[in-house]
Amino acid sequence: MGVHYIAWHATASGVEDEFVIADAMSWLVGNNEIVEIEETSSYYGSNLHVITAELKSKGAATKSLQRLGPDALEEILSTLEQRIDDEKTIHIRLDLHDLISGKINLADVGNRPTIKGKTKLQVYPGDDVLEVANKTLKKAIKDALHLRLPEK
Repeated sequence: MGVHYIAWHATASGVEDEFVIADAMSWLVGNNEIVEIEETSSYYGSNLHVITAELKSKGAATKSLQRLGPDALEEILSTLEQRIDDEKTIHIRLDLHDLISGKINLADVGNRPTIKGKTKLQVYPGDDVLEVANKTLKKAIKDALHLRLPEK
């Protein structure tokens, strides 16, 4: 049981520095080599960068989740039923500007840019997905406290 994989996704318009966002995402995943930047165009033709990172290893994905820290993880835990989908995936949005400045704050859809996270849970037949999610998040909280995450 636990995290199967975690994926993070952000976009940067032509006036934003995609490398600053990639650096913040590198901290979030603990590895700058897996962060990818793809240049594309928006519907209206302006430059757009898509910054992504996906951790397919259970251990690395779990560590990325722990990096959110106990406060954010507690908030995710308290809103778990709204965040989990039928595919056994927990959806997370972080405030992008806060992440760039070294703070972890959950965000809602709104006017501020966000980084979107999807955490696929490892759930076996007969397991209750909410129970697995609760155990996974509680362990991540415990480990984050022990490791004093997020790092300042």
